[in-house]
Amino acid sequence: MRRELAERPGAGRRVAHRRLVRAAALVAAAAMALAACSGSGGSTSGTAAVGDAKNAAEAKAEPVKIVIAPTAEGAAVTPGSKVTVRAEGGLLSEVKVSAADTDAFAGALSKDKGTWTSSALLAPGTEYTVFARAQGTDGKEVTKRSTITTAAARDTFVGEYSPNKGTTVGVAMPVSITFNKPIQDKAAVERGLTVTASPEVEGAWSWMKDRGGKDRIDYRPQEYWKPGTKVTLRMSLSGVDAGGGVLGTQQRVVNFTIGTSVVSTVDVEQKTMTVAENGKVLRTLPVSNGKKGFDTWSGTMVVLSKVPTLHMDSRTVGIFGPEAYDIGEVKWNVQLTPSGTYAHAAPWNEGLFGKVNSSHGCVGASTADAKWFYGRVGLGDPVTVVNSAEDTVAVNNGYGDWNVDWKTWKAGSALR
Repeated sequence: MRRELAERPGAGRRVAHRRLVRAAALVAAAAMALAACSGSGGSTSGTAAVGDAKNAAEAKAEPVKIVIAPTAEGAAVTPGSKVTVRAEGGLLSEVKVSAADTDAFAGALSKDKGTWTSSALLAPGTEYTVFARAQGTDGKEVTKRSTITTAAARDTFVGEYSPNKGTTVGVAMPVSITFNKPIQDKAAVERGLTVTASPEVEGAWSWMKDRGGKDRIDYRPQEYWKPGTKVTLRMSLSGVDAGGGVLGTQQRVVNFTIGTSVVSTVDVEQKTMTVAENGKVLRTLPVSNGKKGFDTWSGTMVVLSKVPTLHMDSRTVGIFGPEAYDIGEVKWNVQLTPSGTYAHAAPWNEGLFGKVNSSHGCVGASTADAKWFYGRVGLGDPVTVVNSAEDTVAVNNGYGDWNVDWKTWKAGSALR
């Protein structure tokens, strides 16, 4: 049979063809296997390609660049401008602007954290240090420190403020600022002043002239502060033009606390002074108030200072002639107005307390009672006088702020 097959026409060619087909199939299978192996091993080649792309991207990524403005390339910068810090190719994480005798220089970061802009203005004649920190897209951190020096102004102004930093004051204490130069643009200056409180309270600024004719602005809440309230005054007056090119120089943050509520009421007719603490009456003291023609001011006064011993001479408050006096050293003096109203010891009136009003406008008490009162009250505590024939104490005679109704007080703002 093998011979017959071999001798059959075309048989040899068919066998050869089958062999070629099998050989081709084997080659194809080998090629597929090789391709499969190449595909698996090709992951190494693919990783290298990704790594090369990453390295190329990192090579192209530049570190973040911090740009600080203004800059005058060595020359003095014009005061009154804002500071801007920009992070090119990254995000800002910290910005500080500082100068001698200057508190925190506030500012705001843009939503994309790429730009910081100061809310305060640059004061005249001041050297500022600007420090910035930023992080680039490559994850690297960059810092930069720069100096900005401003040119001097033709004229400057400052405000003397009360109360002082870190003090604890009474519930009637306003924030009060008296300026050493006339303020023509009161709105511009008022915009640079803010008061915040915790807990929050409604309050307002009101302008007035102090007793010496200087411009003054006070801030008070509608009602007395609540004991324990934390109050912060921010004076962003650096670079502010008060009018006529008179520029502010102050950047201040003043924190103070409202202490215990100590409220005193002087009844001129009854010749008594009642002292209440946190709404509870502690004592009712017999006193002697101003006699006819020298009546004690009506209305609410606020404790301005305390002096254990004071020489009292009527000429210092404008009393001359037959009513002039020079008492000498007086003990336990609580000042209520700069015009000369005090609550103090008056031992020369012993026997008159609670019976006769015989002073020249002060509230006099026995030495023991005056000492007790002196030890109980402090700066910012209110003393209200009722049933007096005298006019209401003026708003600028000390802190007469509480004698103005709320609507009138708010109308005293330049931003109303």
